[in-house]
Amino acid sequence: MSTFSPSPARGGARRSPSDLQSIWLVAEREIGSKLRSKAFVISTAILIVAALASVLWGGFAANDSRGSSIPVAVTSQTESAVSGLEGVEVTVADSDQAAQALVDDDAVDAALVSGSSDAAFDYTVVVKDSVPSTLLQMLSETPPVQMLDPGAGAADALRYFIALGFGVVFLIAASTFGGTIAQSVVEEKQTRVVEILISAIPVRTLLAGKVLGNTVLAMAQIVLLAAVAVIGLAVTDQAGVLDALGAPIAWFAIFFLFGFVLLASLFAAAAAMVSRQEDIGATTTPITMLIMAPYFLVIFFNDNPVVLTVMSYVPFSAPVGMPLRMYLGDAQWWEPVLSLLILIASCVAAIGVGSRIYRNSLLRMGARVKLAEALKG
Repeated sequence: MSTFSPSPARGGARRSPSDLQSIWLVAEREIGSKLRSKAFVISTAILIVAALASVLWGGFAANDSRGSSIPVAVTSQTESAVSGLEGVEVTVADSDQAAQALVDDDAVDAALVSGSSDAAFDYTVVVKDSVPSTLLQMLSETPPVQMLDPGAGAADALRYFIALGFGVVFLIAASTFGGTIAQSVVEEKQTRVVEILISAIPVRTLLAGKVLGNTVLAMAQIVLLAAVAVIGLAVTDQAGVLDALGAPIAWFAIFFLFGFVLLASLFAAAAAMVSRQEDIGATTTPITMLIMAPYFLVIFFNDNPVVLTVMSYVPFSAPVGMPLRMYLGDAQWWEPVLSLLILIASCVAAIGVGSRIYRNSLLRMGARVKLAEALKG
């Protein structure tokens, strides 16, 4: 019987995996365990189907409403904006003032009047107390809207639902996969598996692998939802909304990538401070509140430019605030770049702080580790 002996060229010792290989091994483990979970697969499928159904329902409802013509007043300067549009009953007024008077008298639903010389758009949509979202979808761009008699329920429905969509997607994805990281960290501590893991790979590699694996899953879910939105808008012939949402959706994915890495690092660090699943909430609740904040802010302040501007530069809310401002046309070209740089810098800082807490708390069992102790080490 022959035996195998390593050649001298190859050496007799088994090579340890590199840091990158170890990170990917941990990431594969995280991805595989999640994909084998029936609850995760079913919940993801339900989320995708619900998103597609909501987009299709909104599109078909908008198309049905186009069956009745929308009375719109224009002037000779703004008539070209609605030329060729089906479902619009055009009334040509002598002046901007005459067009606004038709709106005030309820003769038409909206009027297109000339924009100011320094405005980014050639015209402004004037309404009395509510914005006809179907008309805005028909227009090639989303112009500013002026209300003659704004009421309590006169918010732009299209803007509200788009803001709500960004907020809901961010909330669900970040909380779902952030919670997954936290549960995985505590489970490994509770079963002492972590002691075996860190005997083979460095602690920072274990953390990086967990963050990478869940980031891949979260981004895959975001890409699927974006594809569903694009397909739904295309099927329902909402070209105007699709064109307006193209760049904001792309920027949302970029902002979400770095925003989730930031949150994932904090979730892992917070979970490492406890040793039981029952205690996870004690350390992760502040992070969960940071995730929920953008959702509630866009619900209550989606028509407040000051709040949206602040949101677009705060790292935890920038993935929602900046894409929404870009859709509304309120952001200059350099603002998303600056906001992204701020988010990346915050992400690097969060990774540094999170890895320190994770490293100092991972092997401490029993009572919850205090934040000051975790930072000191």
